Amino acid sequence: MDNDETLCPDCSVEMEALTLRALGYNSKIALVTDEPQDDLLGRLGPNKKYDIVPYVCPECSLTRLYADIDE
Repeated sequence: MDNDETLCPDCSVEMEALTLRALGYNSKIALVTDEPQDDLLGRLGPNKKYDIVPYVCPECSLTRLYADIDE
């Protein structure tokens, strides 16, 4: 991710990458598209899923969520 993309638009401070967790046993948060996966499972129904990478500003607490599309 580019440095310009991780600067807080309000404070111009470098935002910190954190880990997003779901409460509960074996829960995972993901972004899901309407596009099918490219593999055999995609032909059977499941859609593409992307992990979420959160960035938080240490000054104002602005939080942005980015899809990790480079998996």
